[in-house]
Amino acid sequence: MKPLGPIPAGFATLDGELAIGGHKASDLVAQAGQTPLFVYSQERIAARVAELRAALPAQVALNYAVKANPYGPVLQVMTGLVDGFDIASGGELAMVTAAGIDPARVSFAGPGKRDAELEAAIAAGVTLNLESEGEAERALAIAARLGTVPRLAVRVNPDFDLKGSGMKMGGGAKPFGVDAERVPALVRHLIAAGADWRGFHIFAGSQALDAAAIAETQAQTIALAARLAAEAGTVPPKVNLGGGFGIPYFPGDVPLDLAAVGQALGEQLAQLPPELAGTAFCIELGRYLVGESGVYLTRIIDRKISHGEVYLVTDGGLHHQLAASGNFGTVVRRNYPAAIASRFDAPVEEEANVVGCLCTPLDRLADKGGFPLV
Repeated sequence: MKPLGPIPAGFATLDGELAIGGHKASDLVAQAGQTPLFVYSQERIAARVAELRAALPAQVALNYAVKANPYGPVLQVMTGLVDGFDIASGGELAMVTAAGIDPARVSFAGPGKRDAELEAAIAAGVTLNLESEGEAERALAIAARLGTVPRLAVRVNPDFDLKGSGMKMGGGAKPFGVDAERVPALVRHLIAAGADWRGFHIFAGSQALDAAAIAETQAQTIALAARLAAEAGTVPPKVNLGGGFGIPYFPGDVPLDLAAVGQALGEQLAQLPPELAGTAFCIELGRYLVGESGVYLTRIIDRKISHGEVYLVTDGGLHHQLAASGNFGTVVRRNYPAAIASRFDAPVEEEANVVGCLCTPLDRLADKGGFPLV
């Protein structure tokens, strides 16, 4: 029997069922009218933001990475909880606009911005995190045609990465950002061209559970920002320190020590070099804010046995849960958190595979996990 990933804290049992925000899973399904469905807890999101505010230095702003969950109601909840929003596409720009979010609170990163996306962002007053010198020239040309001053930051490809991160976004050759040694010249060019230079975006990696590794990366990021500012000859108005805060997905994962991260960052900011005097700082988090606030509810359509193995066949699948099915770059297939919502507090009674409804052997949501009988 393979262990399942850990159920996040904050979810309760009500009449033997999984409860989300005080509502039983069966009631939520009845309200929706069908399965599968995603349910998000506003209470859990707010609690996570409050935990971050309490642990992090007060001068550090909190940005939400919209790609983690661009659902309109989630964005509206976030409007009153976070300081800024980071988007990665023109579609996400349309979503934050539809949610009534002030474009001045929005920054736009991503290595493949099309001209139409650049134009929409510039016209709206969004800060562009430039990924290359070529993108900078396109942005400047578009702004000149529009007769407006563009808000431009430089995304830096640092010469280090976040140790132990699930996805490394910096260090070596990368499609993300401008190599650090070329950044000062680009900054001077942007300022000379009349742009409203907004500072640096430095994102070294994501999904790390090691507080010491995150603290080390943040210290390296601050030192790099100071060096680049000195070489460019100007103080950056803002430095986005990236994120990288992970959440437990798999058996054995230990939650991030948030207090340790906050303490180390506070010590770093208390001894800033003069090159960053007056610079504002933010961190950019996505899954850490919302990943443990939601539940995917799917109905078991059939329980079948094949060659002695039990299969729980659901009406969901990898088309909604690509990562959980192991088809999002996972080399070794491990189980994400899963449970029988209708028997949430029942003991394990059998070993079963949970599969989706698609006609492919890739559509597996849990392998040989322990579940109560259904």
